[in-house]
Amino acid sequence: MRPLKTARRVLPALLATTLLAGGVLVGQAVTAEPATAGAITCNIGKLKADARKERDRAAKLKRLGATAEAKKALANAAALEKRAKQCADADNSSRPPFGK
Repeated sequence: MRPLKTARRVLPALLATTLLAGGVLVGQAVTAEPATAGAITCNIGKLKADARKERDRAAKLKRLGATAEAKKALANAAALEKRAKQCADADNSSRPPFGK
């Protein structure tokens, strides 16, 4: 058998096998049930407190003249507040487990 003919048979089979294996892994990851269903995954109060501390630090840095660092601190504070809002929304919109 010539090498080109063998490659024409082996490569599509290898590609199909890879795609099928990847599809199975992705399918399992999407349909997998979280291990901590119903448990709190983030502390909203701590996130908000950290955001307040970052905003205070940004104000202090701005007064001292370090505007680049102040912008970074404000961006961190905004990210923390956004994460806290996402956690609060997730807690408010999640349904209880089936049967409870």
